[in-house]
Amino acid sequence: MTLWLHALGHSHPENEITNRFLEGLDIGTNEQWIMDRVGIRSRRTALDLEYIRATRNADVRAAAEASQMSLAEQGANAARMALERTGLEPRDIGMVVFGSSAADWCSPAEACNVARALDIDVPALDINSACTSFLAGVHMLSMMDPAKLPRFVLLVAADSLTKTVDYNDRAAAVLWGDASAAAVVSTHEAGRAAFLGSELDSRPTAGDKVVVPRIGFFAQEGRTVQTFAIKKTREGYERLRSELARPERPFHFVGHQANLRMLENVCQHCDIPPELHHSNAEWFGNTGAPSSATVISQRWEKWDSRDDVAVIGVGAGLTWSSYLLRFGQSA
Repeated sequence: MTLWLHALGHSHPENEITNRFLEGLDIGTNEQWIMDRVGIRSRRTALDLEYIRATRNADVRAAAEASQMSLAEQGANAARMALERTGLEPRDIGMVVFGSSAADWCSPAEACNVARALDIDVPALDINSACTSFLAGVHMLSMMDPAKLPRFVLLVAADSLTKTVDYNDRAAAVLWGDASAAAVVSTHEAGRAAFLGSELDSRPTAGDKVVVPRIGFFAQEGRTVQTFAIKKTREGYERLRSELARPERPFHFVGHQANLRMLENVCQHCDIPPELHHSNAEWFGNTGAPSSATVISQRWEKWDSRDDVAVIGVGAGLTWSSYLLRFGQSA
């Protein structure tokens, strides 16, 4: 059974948190400090910028009211782009699957909220695995019985982690941006690309290393998590390359967009040339669950039928996941 990708879509809020904006918060950071450590120039947020400037998001319970767009709205925007790229309508979707690091709602499932925003009544459920949620959705769908899946499934990942940031904490403030991604997938009809070699694994005994409490701020053991992310990304890339790379097909790399310096470390150790590495962390920051999918979606028209894309994700759990996206009909 092959899980086929028919199209991807992405969405980023309009409000921009630049490094200059963060300098204005007077939290002990500046452009040079940020670029040296994480290589991020800008991020997008669903929050009102004046709210961040005035309150530093000191009370996370106020973030929902200060948000100008819900996760469901962000996810629906990405879904509309994906549907437009396929020529399908929302009514053609038979199931919605959603994943996030920090959902707006505990109940109903955010997948139901996305489906409602698209005005469709279909089975809808969440598969949450923090920053690996999109990849976990791919992995779970790839293991399902094709006969029991509808013709087209909509897989959505969205995060608004700026709502969880204490903007007095410079280490967290420089990292996060908001985004969403959506994929139209099928096990019944061949699409533009196929998902191959998906893998998902976790180390729950280290789950306290990066957390987002239900009511509280994002927190992590930065050095520990970065070391883990680099190690698992290298391993995931090398596994996909050894198992699935073909000499006649360009082998691209898209990692979890935790920060640009982490991705550069992986490229250096895995001998990935710049022309085969694709990233948007510099301009959008760490967008959590949708991050790698937004990179692929942003260059959707540029992928060639010979391209292979190794996609690796890491996140809270601690969890890591990977798959190969093979363009063309040669899966």
